[in-house]
Amino acid sequence: MMRLQILVSVFLAFVVCTGHAQKIEPTQKVAVTGAVERALEIDVSKILSYPTHGIGDLLITSHNGEPRGTKKNLKGVLVKDMLAELPLKVDSPKELSEFYLVFVASDGYKVVFSWNELFNSPTGEHAFIVTEENGVSIDKMEDRILMVVDSDLRTGSRHVKSLSKIIVGRAQ
Repeated sequence: MMRLQILVSVFLAFVVCTGHAQKIEPTQKVAVTGAVERALEIDVSKILSYPTHGIGDLLITSHNGEPRGTKKNLKGVLVKDMLAELPLKVDSPKELSEFYLVFVASDGYKVVFSWNELFNSPTGEHAFIVTEENGVSIDKMEDRILMVVDSDLRTGSRHVKSLSKIIVGRAQ
């Protein structure tokens, strides 16, 4: 009986430990779908074709503001540059305010931005796709394709590892 209890304890410890250490598979491209005239696919080489900006070090914090780690020596491209030619279905520029973008990680984690946040506010100058971390290029980064917003007060909430798609929606 003691053996069975030990085996069950070891099994449960293994399940708990591996459950919290889930590795998210890195992504190679981002699909842009939804309320667009045509779907887009943006791969790592396309991301690297946009102007790169120095981001520096970024402290990643939880929703409570607790430190979770620091991303060092980041460089990246602005999300708004990457999506500048997004083919939205609009008859008038006024309609752009009706759009929102859902950034989805390969594990299902989602972050939502309004069109105005990215293209008509200071947030758009701080939302990046990371192209380099501490000298490691995007094609070798473990959490590629990575999106960060370096101006957020709690940076972990919009820290999207392994970005796989952006779904464009329109408020009704």
